[in-house]
Amino acid sequence: MAAEAFFELGTDGPKVIVTGVDGSETSLRAAAYAWGLARRQDALLVFVHVTSVGGLSAATPGGAVAMREADQQVADELRAEAKAAAARTPVRYEFRDERGDAFAALARVADEVKADAVVVGASAQAGHRLIGSVAVRLVRAGRWPVTVVP
Repeated sequence: MAAEAFFELGTDGPKVIVTGVDGSETSLRAAAYAWGLARRQDALLVFVHVTSVGGLSAATPGGAVAMREADQQVADELRAEAKAAAARTPVRYEFRDERGDAFAALARVADEVKADAVVVGASAQAGHRLIGSVAVRLVRAGRWPVTVVP
């Protein structure tokens, strides 16, 4: 069989893309990259905003409430940005709010929607060099192609 029978230019590629957004500069760049990829591939783009549970803020009186409110405000702003972008450049998208560990939430959603690709921003936190960033953990999971946007 000839090589041209195996591949059809412009028809292969991701049809469902998951991207993690948290409002950071790198996550916004990742979201913009994923948006362009979804537009070009006519793919569904699933934004995932994860609110972490616990941590130091939970031990501080009122800290957990303040963190939830701040996370909700970020999620609302990101949702509004996606809606405005869709008005300018139509892309099919969903926005999901998840709670818990970012890696676990992104992996769960990617599995649920049968993602063909995951796009995340590179971590800027120094501690992630030791324990592994969300991006590294997603790559190591080996279940989807992962693009890490700097």
